[in-house]
Amino acid sequence: MRANRRHPGAGSRQSAQPRPADYRRLRNPFTPQRVFSDDAVAAMHESALKINETLGIKVLLPEARDLYREAGALVDEDTQMVRIGGEIIAQALESCPRSFRGFGADPQRTVEFAPGTLVFVGGSSCPNVSDLERGRRPGALADYIELLKISQRFDVLQISGNYTEAQDVPVHLRHYAMLRAQLTLSDKMPFVHSRGREQVRDAFAMIRLARGLGEQEFRQAVYAHTMINSNSPRVLDHSMAQGLIDFARHGQMAIVTPFCLAGAMAPITIAGALTLQHAEALAGITLAQLARPGAPVLYGSFLSNVDMRSGSPAFGTPTHMQATLGAGQLARLIGLPWRAGAGTAANVVDAQAAWETQFSLWASVLAGATVCIHAAGWMEGGLTHSYEKLMIDVEVLQMVAELCVAPPADEDALGFEAVATVPPGGHFFSAAHTMARYRTAFYEPLIADTANFGAWQEAGGRTATQRACEKWKQTLSDYTPPPGAAACGEALEEFIARRTEEGGAPPLT
Repeated sequence: MRANRRHPGAGSRQSAQPRPADYRRLRNPFTPQRVFSDDAVAAMHESALKINETLGIKVLLPEARDLYREAGALVDEDTQMVRIGGEIIAQALESCPRSFRGFGADPQRTVEFAPGTLVFVGGSSCPNVSDLERGRRPGALADYIELLKISQRFDVLQISGNYTEAQDVPVHLRHYAMLRAQLTLSDKMPFVHSRGREQVRDAFAMIRLARGLGEQEFRQAVYAHTMINSNSPRVLDHSMAQGLIDFARHGQMAIVTPFCLAGAMAPITIAGALTLQHAEALAGITLAQLARPGAPVLYGSFLSNVDMRSGSPAFGTPTHMQATLGAGQLARLIGLPWRAGAGTAANVVDAQAAWETQFSLWASVLAGATVCIHAAGWMEGGLTHSYEKLMIDVEVLQMVAELCVAPPADEDALGFEAVATVPPGGHFFSAAHTMARYRTAFYEPLIADTANFGAWQEAGGRTATQRACEKWKQTLSDYTPPPGAAACGEALEEFIARRTEEGGAPPLT
């Protein structure tokens, strides 16, 4: 009994009775899980403070060192090492907001970032893309635009990510092309790279133009997000430090995420790697608060391990899962919203890609992560964004989203009258209780095929990957720009033309 009903995440399908799950605003229904004792978590925090105070972090940007020095940190200009006292970090944590909202072009795209909320972001920063028809290739602007359009269609991806690099656009002009695409083809909160002050300034100006915001109005709410990665172990480079300062001073969200791999850039033990990651995250969060107390930040974790035989990153492993659960405990200790990440090291869309992504995704959910990045499409440890995997992962994310809404259990839902009307050995297909609910009772799969073997074979015997290929093509074909896209594009053209004529903005290295 199949009905043509609407998924909350599929924009063009119609139904008089949509399912109750609101994929745009999710709250995590699961109790956060633990992997360490409270004493162990407290010891990691104290050890991280000791790392920052006695060993220090190397900070390459002079402006950032000045901010640390003014707050009372010990700064050695010869070595660029900064030693941050625990009281400085404690004061910074005290000024961090515990919750805030992020805004897209559509007020219905407003997202809350707080402990207990759940936000998914597609795979980001992949240098390559792949699909069944065109193969694996370096990412280009056309690929970025396609992935943006596909992601716009699905509400379960609540904010935009940086899916692939537009490598066919010169780097000093690339931020114009990629942000213009986000602002005209999507109504979700955009992602902005931290690649130097000029590029960030350009990006903020474009967002103000597209959203019709004044300078002060823009600074008073969150309209963009960025990713800040320290270079583990214990280095904060020029562009990341400057990005933290610029986003903080403009009131925009920075996700402070050391990228640690146990056994390579961090101690091989999970507790040791988490301690180093925590130290680096605290140092970055502190810098943001020194630049502007109250700046919106997320604590970040993306800790996994390497294959000790090859040195390659591994994801979806037991280490990855335990590290994510431990990071959640540290985030709860300091009381901040935080990000984790899904992902896989698999090279093709196969069973390994599925299980690694789902294990890492479930670790993020069960750890209570506010944001899960790389939740859809991310492959090869971040080297490739797959169109087919994007669709398969969206299916899984929508299933997780369904679990965020408790099923009804009132008297009517208990179905006593339905049981009473069906005789022993009968069936409920035609019961009034069923007929009143069948259109919206169950989640309708996006990719999965529930037909029996004979029907599946007669329909062509397509694999899930083949069906996913058809689905992304259909999604692109059905794409419709959000309202106001054309006017938004016109508002941006003059700015982009002028800045291009002026030479664009080279990234800070």
